[in-house]
Amino acid sequence: MSSTAEYDRAADEMRRFEREQAQGELNMRELVRLATLAASSHNTQPWKFHVHERAISLVPDFARRCPVVDPNDAHLLKSLGCAAENLVHAAAVQGHTADLSFDSSKEEIIVRFERENSVRATDLSRAITRRQCTKTLYDGSVLTSEALRLLEQTGQGAGVRTIFLTARPQVDAVIEYVTRGNESQLNDPAFRKELVSWMRFNPGDALRTGDGLSGRSSGQPSLPTWLAKLIIGLVLTPTAQADVDARNIKSSAAVAVLVAKSDDKAAWVDVGRTYERLALQAAALDIRNAFINQPIEVRPLRPQFESWLGLTGEHALLIVRFGHAPLAPFSLRRPVDDVIVRP
Repeated sequence: MSSTAEYDRAADEMRRFEREQAQGELNMRELVRLATLAASSHNTQPWKFHVHERAISLVPDFARRCPVVDPNDAHLLKSLGCAAENLVHAAAVQGHTADLSFDSSKEEIIVRFERENSVRATDLSRAITRRQCTKTLYDGSVLTSEALRLLEQTGQGAGVRTIFLTARPQVDAVIEYVTRGNESQLNDPAFRKELVSWMRFNPGDALRTGDGLSGRSSGQPSLPTWLAKLIIGLVLTPTAQADVDARNIKSSAAVAVLVAKSDDKAAWVDVGRTYERLALQAAALDIRNAFINQPIEVRPLRPQFESWLGLTGEHALLIVRFGHAPLAPFSLRRPVDDVIVRP
């Protein structure tokens, strides 16, 4: 079997949707598996799951942090929020509600489950296995008013709201900020080194690690790792990346900015939860999404971007593009046993 076929088989197995278990007991391993299908920065999967009798606690795996692009671990905690949100919707498949609390001193999210006979799987529950960050070109078609309404409604959370930008001048302005972000980041040797360390240039590398930015999922040609690292400096340039991002954003139907009243650990978790819920709703509507976070990752750019948005007392914490496109090959995940910490 070729590594590409093996990759696709592994991705399909990871994303299987089990039948609803509304009459059964909690299957904690299944809950963790579905939680790990959440989004994470660079697909680092920076989480550990402590499994208890009727609760799961999520804590950061700091060995998987990205200190250059994410020096304060904001993206890391957003990633934990994404996984926690998946737990909420996965629990519904098993006939349970989920109550979340966050201990900022321990950076720990605790999810407690309660049996509820009326709870059943929802459209968002069923979308967990289909959600992906689709980094390819979209088809340029607009979102229907009903789809946009549902996304706007879903993109609201505790102290979090989502601003949707659909007018061409607004989208063009976002492209300009992304271009400036690319110039800053890709001229930084430390950023480039960190980014390349998470790139998986062929299906074999992705299968070996179970994480990272797989070329298979973003439409890049498969290359031997040694060759890819030799030529990456010629390909990964500010100008080339800006051109790719500009085309991708122009092909999208909307750009969404998740903003919060606070810019602290609790807000990062809430923004992660809100984004994941938004991404699940998009997947349920057969709409794709991908991050374009350069304007908030480059610190000097962020206040300028927030001023352009007209924010007062709020902080831009995630930027996402939405649109229509076929599903791309899915990214991989590490084995469940690698992320579970048992009592």
